[in-house]
Amino acid sequence: MSIKEKTNKLLQHRFGPVFLVTALLCSISFLTRIALLIYSASAVDWSILNLLKILFIGLFYDLVAASFTIIPIVIYLWILPSKWYSGKFNRSLLFIYFFFVVFTLIFNAISEWFFWEEFSVRYNFIAVDYLVYTTEVIGNIRQSYPINSIMVGLVVVTLLVVYGLRKPITASTYHKTGFAKRSATALVLLCLPVLTYFGVSHKLKYLSKNQYVNELSGNGMYDFGFAFWNNQLDFNTFYKTLPLKKAESILRNLLQQDSTATGEFKNTSRAISSTGTENKMNVVLISVESLSAEFLGAFGNTQHITPQLDSLAKEGLLFSNLYASGTRTVRGLEALSLCIPPTPGQSIVKRPDNKNLFTLGNIFRSKGYNSRFIYGGYGYFDNMNDFFSNNGYQVTDRSALQDSEIHYSNIWGVADEDLFTLSLRELDHDYQNKKPFFAHIMTVSNHRPYTYPEGRIDIPSHTGREGAVKYTDYAIGKFIREAKQKPWFSNTLFVIVADHCASSAGKVELPVDKYHIPMIFYSPGHIAPGKFEKLTAQIDIGPTILGYLNFSYTSKFFGQDVFKMKDSDERAFISTYQSLGYIKNKTLVILNPQKKVATYRPDFTNGGAVAIPANPRLTDEAISNYQMASYLYQNGLYGFEAKK
Repeated sequence: MSIKEKTNKLLQHRFGPVFLVTALLCSISFLTRIALLIYSASAVDWSILNLLKILFIGLFYDLVAASFTIIPIVIYLWILPSKWYSGKFNRSLLFIYFFFVVFTLIFNAISEWFFWEEFSVRYNFIAVDYLVYTTEVIGNIRQSYPINSIMVGLVVVTLLVVYGLRKPITASTYHKTGFAKRSATALVLLCLPVLTYFGVSHKLKYLSKNQYVNELSGNGMYDFGFAFWNNQLDFNTFYKTLPLKKAESILRNLLQQDSTATGEFKNTSRAISSTGTENKMNVVLISVESLSAEFLGAFGNTQHITPQLDSLAKEGLLFSNLYASGTRTVRGLEALSLCIPPTPGQSIVKRPDNKNLFTLGNIFRSKGYNSRFIYGGYGYFDNMNDFFSNNGYQVTDRSALQDSEIHYSNIWGVADEDLFTLSLRELDHDYQNKKPFFAHIMTVSNHRPYTYPEGRIDIPSHTGREGAVKYTDYAIGKFIREAKQKPWFSNTLFVIVADHCASSAGKVELPVDKYHIPMIFYSPGHIAPGKFEKLTAQIDIGPTILGYLNFSYTSKFFGQDVFKMKDSDERAFISTYQSLGYIKNKTLVILNPQKKVATYRPDFTNGGAVAIPANPRLTDEAISNYQMASYLYQNGLYGFEAKK
């Protein structure tokens, strides 16, 4: 029997539509995989073995995804009586069903393309996270792409595909199958998703040292489902651990170098004692959306897209060796406010039980400051309003602006210049009320769709990332110039830092160059121009600011004052939602689920990494930091106890 005859026989079976759905899913997934492979050709480690992994492991995951996709049609074909199954009404339902199937599969393929273009990975925790904020995400898509034209084209293509498949779609309706016989087949088919759910590991695709090969070996729909069900990871369950007392002891030794313990060192709690008078300067912390270090001329960029920041870098103190905790804004906000290593799964900013935590805002409030979080978008996004308002900050978002005050806005928020105008108004208010202030300002303009007011810079809006970077740079420069006219300027420390990099994709699991971010301490008359070149973690920024102000306080922060740290204490934390990295002594330790630990010699220029033998001391340090961070949060031990 020829292949064509075998195919026709399958299609004529009562469950022929199941075979057709599976074939469609695998075919479209295959074409998607090939398209992404071609798009990422320069980053893929080309070899026959890797190509076979991409194709065959990819096909396996396609079939796994199909086992879940077929559930509705299997149930329908099972319970529908034969006398109705052969009628016109059923054929019409099958055509409608296949229209939605084909439409969904092609729509998913297009969505995967755009997601890959942005993140260079299959669907993951980020895609699931975006589902919660459909207004912002759909708005971002509409502003970034010709979505109406895409949808019209998608409908036309779907109709053509369904028309071309009209005979295979209805082939099974001309054949009758008894209930007992189809029940046996249905039960077998319905057992497949159960078997795959319990028997298939998501980690099967991670067989290559090249991250692009691993991602291409997956199936986006399956990866989306996995991320949906595993959006939080319990550290003790999934990661290698140490006895709690040993982890605490290691962490104690790591944290005591810049503190004077005045009592029992409990978990991370210790006294930070500074000699001399506290310096009650105002502090303005600007966290800039997606500002990779590579964008600045100070780090070798020749596009001249950050003239204002480059000027500030020369006039202030440039931190040249700083690394972001994660790849999303909520991770940056977590690091800057909580000064804690990134725990696996969702950011603490978006988790339950995240109120009255030990934050930078709470420390400033205990010192008599007015602590603010000012955001250019609506603060319900990413749970920012709820998190900051319950952790020592007064929150101000775009709702505080009248329409007449907004020069431009997109789905993410107002243009950065309008955000800074709002910020100046709030800071003036604090000054008039004779309150020192700490303000954390979060920008939004350097984000797809990369749109901003025309006429500000020499790059037209909506033409790409470089324009958005240059516009944000323009807005920061304008803000600093206007701040110089304020009576509070001379007593203010400005800290300008990125929340994360513009891209996190690389050939390896945690490409260190994709976490390299800039930071500038700027305060004319207080901070001399220069460079700070020691390795610095994003979680160190808060304690370093407090140290610069000569504050004494009881700290629970994992971060350290880098101005006081020894060379031997330099380290940084980088992560995805499940891979946890610890950088020290030019070595990268990565903790992964299934209690895996790997050690690498990273290339800080191109992001590559070479596996090396484990260093037991560094491995224990990495585990201790991440294990204790998870332990303290989960057990309610990272709370803020105000001084009475």
